[in-house]
Amino acid sequence: MATVKKDIEETNKKIAHVKSIVKQYAEQIDDTYLEQDPIATGTNWKDLEFSHPERTIRIGTLFSGIGAIEHAFQRLNLRTKIAFAGDIDSNCKTSYLANYDIAEEDWFTDVRDFDATKYAGKVDFVVGGAPCQAFSMVGRRLGFEDARGTLFYEFARVVKQSKPKVFLFENVKGLLNHDDGRTWHVMHDIFEELGYDVHFRVLNSKDYGIPQHRERVFCLGFKRKTKFEFPAPIPLEYKMYDFLEDYIDTKYFLREKGVKFVTSTKNHDKSYTQINGDVALCQKRNQQFNWHGDFVYHPDSELTETDPAFDEFVFDCRDVEEKYYLSDKVAKYVLAGGTKTFKTSTKTDLDVARPLLQSMHKMHRAGVDNYVTHKGRIRKLTPRECLRLMGFRDSFKIVVSDTATYQQAGNSIVVDVLIAILKQMDITKYGKQ
Repeated sequence: MATVKKDIEETNKKIAHVKSIVKQYAEQIDDTYLEQDPIATGTNWKDLEFSHPERTIRIGTLFSGIGAIEHAFQRLNLRTKIAFAGDIDSNCKTSYLANYDIAEEDWFTDVRDFDATKYAGKVDFVVGGAPCQAFSMVGRRLGFEDARGTLFYEFARVVKQSKPKVFLFENVKGLLNHDDGRTWHVMHDIFEELGYDVHFRVLNSKDYGIPQHRERVFCLGFKRKTKFEFPAPIPLEYKMYDFLEDYIDTKYFLREKGVKFVTSTKNHDKSYTQINGDVALCQKRNQQFNWHGDFVYHPDSELTETDPAFDEFVFDCRDVEEKYYLSDKVAKYVLAGGTKTFKTSTKTDLDVARPLLQSMHKMHRAGVDNYVTHKGRIRKLTPRECLRLMGFRDSFKIVVSDTATYQQAGNSIVVDVLIAILKQMDITKYGKQ
């Protein structure tokens, strides 16, 4: 608790200076209500093509965590150069350096000591999500009185110094209504005063392909006046179970009994079934329920993300270690309906996950965390599953402890939402020619 109190109440000349600047802005704002930008109509973002895929996008990130935007670029197979990145958490640095290419001198630890002036004209896109506890619904919501709440100003300062063509700022939904909207109004005004055309909207990850309820405000700033509408939602095709390590049977996969039937010598000899055939057998109207017909051998473990046959939503099946299962004693606690003063949902096996939290390494009530049943027992999500539910493919290397990985996943931005934004804005237009 001492560390948390220090984070909240910490003060020094720089923090005091930032608070005084924020106070000045707060006294000047008018009562104009800031409308969220609209959702795009017309061609869906999934069908949009990048105009300049040959260009390299030079990116800089603050509060970098495990590199959500970096991983988004990897998944889109776009050329990038990391100009700078940094995070105060040493575990984040370990994970980041294991997964992305950056020179040691371009990594910083404390954003308050980072001078970005040398990157002016050398970075196209700056991205960051300042610590959100000061504005989160589940926090104390002290706003700018919380020292962490002043870190957004450091983001603004780095944007001012590095002068990117566009920036992306992400934070919790509660930021918009904090202090009756005045907090966001101050931030919005500061971004505009830097000379950027500002667009913002709350987006939920379940609307962009990931089965997790996670609402965040995304704010884009363009150096030039830009007509921009946020990417439209798409139907959610997958359930949380499709992302789990012990759940291999998605609707297009046969169970063990079906595989034995299809691969039996008798059926092959009679040409009832074929696997990887060049010419399809006669299609049947009840194809979905019939074990006769055409089948494709899909060796998950042999496919990679660069293989055109790779289905990015079919993950490897692994045995789940015993440590992730809840003992009877712990299960009774997390699945309790609550007390006289505290009530909580005990529902497990959700189709759409509850928001992932940085504290997932702990055992929370079912109304806070995600629990699944397996073989008649209840377990929590594994670190790998949490990363999947944040949009990180299994190519992302886990090089830190479970506790640190849970924290990193819970603090990250959902990669799939970033991909939707990058496609909608055609990020390659801002790359280096």
